[in-house]
Amino acid sequence: MNVSQKRRVSRLKRQARVRKKVRGTTECPRLSVFRSAKHIYAQIIEDTSGKVLAAASTLSKDVETANSGNVEAAKAVGTAIAKKALDRNITNVVFDRNGFLYQGRVQSLADAAREAGLKL
Repeated sequence: MNVSQKRRVSRLKRQARVRKKVRGTTECPRLSVFRSAKHIYAQIIEDTSGKVLAAASTLSKDVETANSGNVEAAKAVGTAIAKKALDRNITNVVFDRNGFLYQGRVQSLADAAREAGLKL
């Protein structure tokens, strides 16, 4: 097993550990974040029905970014997902970092969503 496979397995273990505790309900859906090398994605998911209520990423047309893999892009995605959630009358969400460490792009996305009006 090489280094990249070990990192992936470690992230999946962290993801499973967090997912045991974090569940999205109709009153408080889950804000899930996925971070790749080039982009960052955010989804608001209701786990009881398995539906995605809102989604935003650096690939979305409504997110204006010059560089898609940095902290400023993550802030733009956090603001966009919060705006879409508030349009659908979603104010409270539970944050799912998806096995990623809470620093850098993941943290800036969460902070931007909080500043835009979501309660995490």
